[in-house]
Amino acid sequence: MTDTQQSAARWHAHYSSPIGVLDIATNGHAITGVWYQNQAHYPLPHELGELIEDPRGIAAEAQEIADSIGQQAEEATEHDYVPAARLLSRTMAQLDEYFARKRTEFDLPLDPEGTDFQLMVWEHLKTVPSGYTTTYGEISRIVGPGAPAQAVGQAVGRNKISIIIPCHRVVGSHGDLTGYAGGIERKKFLLDLEEPEEVRAGRLF
Repeated sequence: MTDTQQSAARWHAHYSSPIGVLDIATNGHAITGVWYQNQAHYPLPHELGELIEDPRGIAAEAQEIADSIGQQAEEATEHDYVPAARLLSRTMAQLDEYFARKRTEFDLPLDPEGTDFQLMVWEHLKTVPSGYTTTYGEISRIVGPGAPAQAVGQAVGRNKISIIIPCHRVVGSHGDLTGYAGGIERKKFLLDLEEPEEVRAGRLF
């Protein structure tokens, strides 16, 4: 990690999800991390940055001021954390929709920090659609050639943007729910949540 990355401004907020509290981090321009509070590979303090207690309230207030004076919300306040609050608020809204089964894809700028190999794996994860899974072996064949499945597994496990970069959609070669930094129960919850309606309905008969 460069000195610039270490010193770059960061903000984060807590989001209460059905599977525990998530910490969402941003640099003000993109989402840099989404972590469960008790997960493996939890971030260092500089990756989280300053806590914004109520990003939705700050974003709404900034928009109100902007609307009243005809400016962009960022221009209507002197506080540098307003863009961060707006992006955190937008992320929370999309997570609300996701957990309510009203959203299957996220529309957010993402900027996780990692090695070139990790970034390549995480970029591929974004192509796995909701309701589908892939395997470590399939990913190794695509991002390789010759990338060992174990290296892929380590990169998947180090994913910094849980749920939005869907590492929970990676399963073992026989469909087993192996490894998830947030825990297997959360992985199962997310896969069940994303199960297509027709599949879910078919199991009832």
